[in-house]
Amino acid sequence: MISASMVKELRETSGAGMLDCKKALEATNGNMEDAMNWLREKGISKAAKKASRIAAEGLALAKIDGNKAVVVEVNSETDFVAKNEEFKTLVDDIATVILNNNVITEEEALELKLNGKTLSEVISEKIGTIGEKLSFRRFEVITKEDNQVFGTYSHMGGKIVTVVVMDGDDTELAKDIAMQAAAMKPLYLNRDEVPSEVIEKEKAILMEQAENEGLDENKLPMIVNGRLNKYYEEVCLVDQAFIKENKVKVSKYVESKHSSIIRFVRYEVGEGIEKKCENFADEVMKQING
Repeated sequence: MISASMVKELRETSGAGMLDCKKALEATNGNMEDAMNWLREKGISKAAKKASRIAAEGLALAKIDGNKAVVVEVNSETDFVAKNEEFKTLVDDIATVILNNNVITEEEALELKLNGKTLSEVISEKIGTIGEKLSFRRFEVITKEDNQVFGTYSHMGGKIVTVVVMDGDDTELAKDIAMQAAAMKPLYLNRDEVPSEVIEKEKAILMEQAENEGLDENKLPMIVNGRLNKYYEEVCLVDQAFIKENKVKVSKYVESKHSSIIRFVRYEVGEGIEKKCENFADEVMKQING
């Protein structure tokens, strides 16, 4: 019988999660030393000790199979590891497994099997062998119809990855729009996708700016409206100037090719993660000391 106190003791010793500690004790008939070795063999103990570190480097990857595509982001602590072939293979394996299954959440994805082990176990083992915190951060599955086409673009070896879905079969156009999304960092496809609270907040900021400039009060609504249009041209993909012909908006260029953009996904590695500033010498020593 595995008691709660035994699980608690192993958790405090190893730093591993309660579920992993319970599994370890069950696998070793409650022997604490053997359970600790079980966790170490699977890389779980080492992974737990690295869990508080910040992993903001890594890779994003897009894979396509027929009418289905997936984008994943897996993080590492250093760019050095992100360029490691073992890490690249891990990212590719994660994308492939998700592409071949139907999952919605990260929790479901981590339970998928890869060579007889769950993705969660595979990642923990890689942490043990690679020696850094690795984090499967997010994924998104994108589907299309038979009369639509995918466009993908990867920048800086997987630091920025985009996928677009477009009407028709013009793969070159789809790639151009994926490149646009990578370069110009749109937040939304069109104005309809911008949340009302975001618009109201932007209007309030623009109004305050205009008032501080001492502009004619009667003209303030018109001025704010004009500046709001400029905001849309920055954050909405279809309203942006097309990078290959900057006098034309993306929407007009796509229309001229008898197509339309259905959806886009853009991943930039580490976006939104607060990064630590460390010098290179400290980083190297951290790698040496594990």
